[in-house]
Amino acid sequence: MIWWAWMAVGALLLGAELTIVNAQLYLVFVGTAALVVGFLQLAGLDLAVWLQWSVFAALAAFAMIFFRRWIYERLRAHLPRVGGGVVGESVTLPVALPPGETCRLEYRGAPWSAVNAGSGTIPAGAKARIDRVEALTLMLYAEL
Repeated sequence: MIWWAWMAVGALLLGAELTIVNAQLYLVFVGTAALVVGFLQLAGLDLAVWLQWSVFAALAAFAMIFFRRWIYERLRAHLPRVGGGVVGESVTLPVALPPGETCRLEYRGAPWSAVNAGSGTIPAGAKARIDRVEALTLMLYAEL
């Protein structure tokens, strides 16, 4: 293939990584390998077609095997952590809730069932901590 074809393939693969799919950096290495082969052709290294494809495959495989995980982990290390859901947050009870009893409450704009998983009654208007979620039911304990 001629140099500009390798460059076009490399640019398309890099663009696809950024826009079309979340390929987790696989296409970056394949696209970069295509660009390297294109630059080799442009620099005047007249390689046979089979050798161009061999260099392309070897570069792509080598880069993916030895560099992908390292780069991927370094990029993802700076991303903010995703919250673990509602566990540990507080809710205000609309009614008194004896141990083991259920009530309905609104949390984050949606109605939920809530069960007092503690040993004492939680008074109306008091804050309770969400200990866990079982199906669509919040398991609550009184906040201290």
